[in-house]
Amino acid sequence: MLSSRGIKKAELPKIPWRYAPPHTYNKQSNPAGLISFGMAEHIPMRAEIAKYINNKVTFTEDSVGYGSSSSTPNRLPIAVAAHLNNILQPLSPVEPETVVVASGITAIGSMLGFALAEPTDGILVSRPVYGRFELDHGVEADVQIVYADTDPEEAFTPAVVDKYETALQRAEDEGTKIRAVLIVNPHNPVGRCYPAETLRAILRFCNRHSLHLISDEVYASCVFDSGDPRAVPFTSVLSITTPELIDPDLVHLLYGFSKDFAAGGLHLGFLITQNTALRQACKAILRLHNASTASITIGATILEDQEFMTQFTQIARQSLASTYRLATATLTQEGINYVKRGNAGFFIYVDLSPYLPYPDRPVREREFALAQKFLDAGVFLHPGEEHAMEAGWFRLVFAHEEEVLREGLTRLIGVLRSV
Repeated sequence: MLSSRGIKKAELPKIPWRYAPPHTYNKQSNPAGLISFGMAEHIPMRAEIAKYINNKVTFTEDSVGYGSSSSTPNRLPIAVAAHLNNILQPLSPVEPETVVVASGITAIGSMLGFALAEPTDGILVSRPVYGRFELDHGVEADVQIVYADTDPEEAFTPAVVDKYETALQRAEDEGTKIRAVLIVNPHNPVGRCYPAETLRAILRFCNRHSLHLISDEVYASCVFDSGDPRAVPFTSVLSITTPELIDPDLVHLLYGFSKDFAAGGLHLGFLITQNTALRQACKAILRLHNASTASITIGATILEDQEFMTQFTQIARQSLASTYRLATATLTQEGINYVKRGNAGFFIYVDLSPYLPYPDRPVREREFALAQKFLDAGVFLHPGEEHAMEAGWFRLVFAHEEEVLREGLTRLIGVLRSV
């Protein structure tokens, strides 16, 4: 017998399409394998980071111990602070003592849900947005994600605050207390950066309602030249946050190794906050979410090597620019609508609503049916996961080797031409 909580959680894997099948394609060994356009991972850069780790990282006894009595854990916050001061250009420098190290941003999401909200309280986001926040904040902490109804254009303007106001009032009328606003900048799945004036409007909104602002900036260095002069450059929330805009104790930034360093398997995530009480709460919860000392050794070594990081980021940006242009050119040629002015992240937000099969069925079933047709053809796109206001929008991850991307696009277009 399970507890009521256990029974509730056991139902989560049964939600249709909640969990993505793995990428199995290999031109030589498995040419019929599945090409996943669903997992946000910069696959071409994994070889670079693995080579560096094999050649440059030295493990000591501290690297395989608990680490509590060694200097190993202290290296990483110092290196993280220096790195973020370089790439985020904060108004007030990030200090090592404001850095909390955990086993990934997913773990930090769970910790924040637990520490900032009561069960059934809410965290407010605009949509579309990365769909797994529901799991990050909900699986352990039982915190709800509350959606403000926006479209991909409106979400990046100061007018998004009006939508937040409406959603906040609606939630509280229904008995849900909103504790925080969560943004992803650069954005997942739209692939854009927030303009500074929009970030300021969001900060003012949070301060006005005494809400925490959680800024997920895990894609901070994954900004590239998309060829679109209208694309907005990246601005970190820490580069504009002042006490006049918001109480600094309400602002919390997330960063990690999974995107900028193509190393999600290291399970290294960082919370940066000036809120001393929140850091203390998280340190207690870290007993369940500590990063391994081996990963800490690897992460510190990478971040301390400025020359490598500069070269790695340059190569990664060139790769993303090339594959983004390839993917968008193909979509344009086929007449497939997608959100323009992207210049960040690994994805393009595409509108496949004209291709949904079975017009007599409910729209969500039609979206699932199209996803199944893709899967049957050997290419995967996640249906409904990014919470578009209308069915038919999919996040297409383009961060593959060009040869793999071309094959996946060929399979995808073949399905669309057949429906």
